[in-house]
Amino acid sequence: MGVYLNSGTARTLYKNETKKPYFIDKSLLLEELFPFVKEGSNYICITRPRRFGKTVMANMIAAFFSNAHDTADIFGKLQISKRSGYQTYLNRYPVIHIPLNDITRQCASYEQYITRIETRLIRDLKKAYPHIGPDQEDSAIDMLTDLYAEDSSIRFIFILDEWDFIFHQPYVTETEKKAYLSFLRSLLKDRPYVQLAYMTGILPIAKYSSGSELNMFMEYTMATEEKYSTYFGFTEKEVDILFERYQEKCMDNPQITRAGLKTWYDGYHTKSNQRIYNPRSVIVSLTNNNLGNYWTSSGPYDEIFYYIKNNIAAVREDLVRMISGVSIPIKIREYTASSMSLQTKDEIFSAMVVYGFLTSEKETVCIPNKELMEQFSEISNRI
Repeated sequence: MGVYLNSGTARTLYKNETKKPYFIDKSLLLEELFPFVKEGSNYICITRPRRFGKTVMANMIAAFFSNAHDTADIFGKLQISKRSGYQTYLNRYPVIHIPLNDITRQCASYEQYITRIETRLIRDLKKAYPHIGPDQEDSAIDMLTDLYAEDSSIRFIFILDEWDFIFHQPYVTETEKKAYLSFLRSLLKDRPYVQLAYMTGILPIAKYSSGSELNMFMEYTMATEEKYSTYFGFTEKEVDILFERYQEKCMDNPQITRAGLKTWYDGYHTKSNQRIYNPRSVIVSLTNNNLGNYWTSSGPYDEIFYYIKNNIAAVREDLVRMISGVSIPIKIREYTASSMSLQTKDEIFSAMVVYGFLTSEKETVCIPNKELMEQFSEISNRI
C-alpha cells in the first residue's frame, strides 16, 4: 500500500462518507465508467465549482476499482451492487490516485511541488514492484513504461483530483504551467499502461492547454455537457430525501423548512436545465439545524472581488440588477476564467459561473440563491 498507488486513503474517506446521516448514494456513476475501463485508454475530465462533490466521487472511484483492498463491505450496500458489471470491476485494478491539491506548508515553488509528487510515485512503484528498481535518472514514467513492457497485463487506473490546483498558486510562472502540462501529457497521453484516466478540476482543460497537450481528454462541464450532471450536486429529489431524514433526526426542535433549503442553496442548472443544489451547504445546514451562509471563500473569491471593485467592463451595474432578481444575457466562455486577465463582461461573468458565484440558464446568468446573495452583499460592503 502506497501514498498514491493503491492507497488506503480513498477507501477510508469514502467509507466514512457513507456512514454520515446525510449521505446520498451516487455510486451509479461507476456503472457509466465500466465501458471506458473495459475498452482501456480512455480519458475523462469532470470540471465543477468547488464544493460540488468532485473529491467525494474521486475517492469513491479509487476505492471501488483498487485491487489493494476488499471494499465489498462499502459497495455491497450501495446501488451499484445491483448492477451488471459490479463483480467484474470491483477491486480489479491497480489505482494511482493523486490529490493534486495536497501540498505541505513547506512547498513554495513549482519544483518542490512536482518533485514531491514524482518522488512519492516512484517510491510507491518501487515498493509494489521491487523487481524493477529505478536507476537514479529514471522517472515515474520510465518505471510505468518498463512495467508494461515486462507484463502488458499491468495497466493502471489514474485518478487525478483538482488537476488545475497548481495554476492558482502565486509562485507558479507561465513557463512552469507549460512544464506541468507537459508532465501530465508525458504521464498519460498514448501510454499503454493507462486503463483509464479520470481527472477533476474547476476549470476546463481548454483554459490552459493550447489543444495538443491534453486533447485526449473528454471534458464534461456543468454548462456544456449534460452527461454526469446529476452526480455532482443534489437534485430536488435527493434534497427531499435528505429533508425527510432531517425531520426524523430533529423532531423536537426543527429550524429548517424545505422551502428554506430551496431559497438558500438551490439555483444551479445543468445543461438540460435540471435544478441542482450546492451539496456542501445543504449538508452543513442540515447538520447544524440552521439556514445560513456556508459558502467558503478562497482564491477565486479574491479574484472576483478585484473585477467588481474596479468595475471592469461595468460589471457592478449588472450585479445590482442581478441582486434585484434580473437575469443578464451573456455568452458562456468557461475556458476564460483566469485572475487579472478578463476583459469583457462575458468573460468576467463566465468566470463567476465557473467558480459557482453565478448560475447560467439559456444564455443568461443570475445569482443562484440567498447564500450567494449574502456573498455579494459582503463584497459590496468591502468596496
